[in-house]
Amino acid sequence: MSGSSGVFSQFRQIALAAYDRIVGLVLDHIVIDGSITKAPGGGEVAGRSPVDRGKQGLKRSGMTDGYGIPLGHVLAGANCHDSPLLASTPDRLVDLGPLPEDITVHLDAGYDSNKTRARLDERGQHGRIAHKGEKAPIQAGERWHVEWTHAWQNAFHRLVRCFERRAVVMEAFFDLADTIITVRSLIRRAWTTHRRQRRPRRRP
Repeated sequence: MSGSSGVFSQFRQIALAAYDRIVGLVLDHIVIDGSITKAPGGGEVAGRSPVDRGKQGLKRSGMTDGYGIPLGHVLAGANCHDSPLLASTPDRLVDLGPLPEDITVHLDAGYDSNKTRARLDERGQHGRIAHKGEKAPIQAGERWHVEWTHAWQNAFHRLVRCFERRAVVMEAFFDLADTIITVRSLIRRAWTTHRRQRRPRRRP
């Protein structure tokens, strides 16, 4: 399966490159947030879930562009706080080639700390961070895009309830799921922007 994980990673990069060429990734706005799912079998990156009575769970720190296209993720135990994962999640951007000089990172109140702002400053990125103690809908910004993508990923049974124990296998399934999500989004958006003259106007 370790060889397959490399193949799935290549599939994901090909899908992202095709999407960027045809539609265009929105890279001046990046959205990052964590999501906790079940990991009944434990495993190399599982941990006690704070939202599931201490059962084994998996956290993914997911990153999307400004439309919700998955750009990468970091896997950790469910008991790991979102904020420390911010140090490594943006590193997944290096595979995308040249990036905009001005990038705004949208984060929820879980990242509201001076350490988070310092990390973003080190990268030359701006943070739009929800403030603790204030109602989220007022300052939700673009964060709903990553929630949308988490919901897409949770539609895959192997991700929302993961029985795999090896991290490399988990990464392979996430890469495959992200490839499918990206290709589906490409087809949906290109349906109206790249239309043949006789192409039907309604999706089959």
